[in-house]
Amino acid sequence: MPAFVAKILEEIAKHPEKTEWHQYTRGFGLPRLTSVLSRLYSNLLGVEVNAQQNVLVTVGAYLSLYYAFLGWLNHGDKVIVLDPAFDCYVPQIRMAGGVPISVALSLPPNPTSSADYTLNLKAIEEKIDKQTKMIVLNNPHNPTGKLFTREELEGLADIVRRHNLLVVADEVYEWHVYDGKKMIRFATLPDMYERTITIGSAGKAFSATGWKLGWSVAPADLLEPLRRIHQNCVFTCSTPTQVSFFFLNFCNESYEKTWI
Repeated sequence: MPAFVAKILEEIAKHPEKTEWHQYTRGFGLPRLTSVLSRLYSNLLGVEVNAQQNVLVTVGAYLSLYYAFLGWLNHGDKVIVLDPAFDCYVPQIRMAGGVPISVALSLPPNPTSSADYTLNLKAIEEKIDKQTKMIVLNNPHNPTGKLFTREELEGLADIVRRHNLLVVADEVYEWHVYDGKKMIRFATLPDMYERTITIGSAGKAFSATGWKLGWSVAPADLLEPLRRIHQNCVFTCSTPTQVSFFFLNFCNESYEKTWI
């Protein structure tokens, strides 16, 4: 964990007079934190992200994922999951009543790096039918480390557009990209912001996963079911944790260069 993250806890402890830091905050996210996230993602996605309507702070990205499945899947809806996949996708989809449909990433003989994995767009489209509701896109990909190219993502966006699908874009490793590589956020592609729930993680960004803070960024209509679930299941996230991450100042996009 970078030293400056630990120092934030010291700063919080220096202000016992801030009793509001130990009480409930706004259920959908500390206003100062959602304002910072809205500015950050407005720049990253190239759209106006409203702090009140388009950002939901959750107890880790895990809950953002589960909310998306619970909020949007009806019983029997199918979800395309790229294989190999992060281990929570399949059980969460099943718990939400959905049916996970695995599609393997392509890999040539004698691969030399994670870049050799590719999206098998033909196989994805062959798995889609009338019950298919959603695709889960993990980029950068866990566990392979693959960073999908613009060409691959544009091909996927074309499939999403033609089949009227939703996308859960798990982009928690968005800052963990090698020099010379470019992270293409799926919601930046034409017509995709309106179809995409983008998920991020403060714990992954700052190597402080035990603090458990994540978020969803999406158009208000996509976020509304997630907000209803959050309101009645968790209500609000830890206020001191949100205050701490606010002070880390997400709007300074150069931070990752100082320690990753």
